[in-house]
Amino acid sequence: MAGGWVGFDFMPAVEADSVVAKLTLPEGTPASVTTEGVRRLEAAAETLRREIDTTREADQGSVYTHIFTSIGSQPSSQRSQEESGGGRLGSSLGSPNKGEVVVELIPSEARKESSQEIGNRWRALTGEIPDALELSFTSSMFTTGAAIEIELRGNDGPDLKAAAEILKTGLRRFPGVFDVSDSLRDGKQQLNLDILPSGEALGLSRADLARQVRQAFYGAEAQRIQRGRDDVRVMVRYPEHARRSVGDVESMWIRLPDGTAVPLSAVATIETGRGASTIQRLDRRRTVRITAEVDESLSTPNEIVAEIRREVLPGIVSTYPSVGYRLQGEQKEQAEFLGHLGRGFGISLLVIFALLAVPLRSYLQPLIIMTAIPFGMIGGILGHVVMNWTMSMFSVIGLVAVAGVVVNDSLVLVDYINRELSRGTPVAAAVRAAGRKRFRPILLTSLTTFAGLSPLLME
Repeated sequence: MAGGWVGFDFMPAVEADSVVAKLTLPEGTPASVTTEGVRRLEAAAETLRREIDTTREADQGSVYTHIFTSIGSQPSSQRSQEESGGGRLGSSLGSPNKGEVVVELIPSEARKESSQEIGNRWRALTGEIPDALELSFTSSMFTTGAAIEIELRGNDGPDLKAAAEILKTGLRRFPGVFDVSDSLRDGKQQLNLDILPSGEALGLSRADLARQVRQAFYGAEAQRIQRGRDDVRVMVRYPEHARRSVGDVESMWIRLPDGTAVPLSAVATIETGRGASTIQRLDRRRTVRITAEVDESLSTPNEIVAEIRREVLPGIVSTYPSVGYRLQGEQKEQAEFLGHLGRGFGISLLVIFALLAVPLRSYLQPLIIMTAIPFGMIGGILGHVVMNWTMSMFSVIGLVAVAGVVVNDSLVLVDYINRELSRGTPVAAAVRAAGRKRFRPILLTSLTTFAGLSPLLME
């Protein structure tokens, strides 16, 4: 494993009977533009259907069962949030910049192509969609998050944005990395006002500027009138014809502390820009998440993350000292799982030692029996080499389980040796006799365990 002959993939892709394509465009994009992008996804899906169906027999039918399209929401994301109990603010419902296409497939037993192969081909046929912030294709039954997910934290927004761009560029240079995106989302267009030095010299502050612009276009509450059970607010503001365009903002006058009025352009600057659609914070620091998926036939997430931590992240931290990072998604789940499993396995070894030491009345013989555990792990890893599989979370659980099997087999052997020694048989002869007499029950124990687990293994 250290030499790279066997890779490690925490959560391997689990074959699903559907492929989901999710499209996210900039905030404020009209539904008509999103519809064009979704129609492109649909056209690529139909092209793929024809490609696959031509390779199937006529009586086998189509590889698709149906296609579901949503514009203005991403139902699969909403559903996954509800299932995880993590419904969050800013859901995708009523978002004209988002769309989704779900292709339902026939069961995997009835098709030659895997859902991952179909998703990869669909991605290739779709190509790049102009202005897309995110275009992802999901073909696994369940995931623990993106294959690579790194969270950047800091107090300076521009530094975070620059650091995120450097990290995304670093990820894209690795073979097999695709769907690189970040959680930074520009909001709708807005006017950014700032005070000029000349305005400050006249006694004007940013708060004064903001308040007067707000009162002119939104209104200032003059009084409240009670009408029955209703509370009616009387707002004073510019007439409707004077607050319809950006030009009305540029031409307004600002009142100074001494009561005089000056044009807005004389005391403030006006710039057009976009604000953030959402600002995420953790421990009072802004956070940005960079995510990417990995083609495991070319590389593994662990290898790429190791390279990123060695080559890219140190440069980001040195360039932007206010920016920190930590792993999220699959990498975080992997670290937590291995940590819990390591502690649990250590406790299990102590319990095994105690259970063996009591009946054997020895401190040394349980250790001799437990030396078989590493050989079981070696066998498990060699099995992955033979099958050309990568190690995964399920593999690690299997290695823990196999420890119990090899301990049972070793216990049978050592117990027979002890019985022979109690009869006065020399040690060498007792060991040879145990090897002959206990070979069959040890082999049968191992084979029956393997046979019992083979359905799970083959799935």
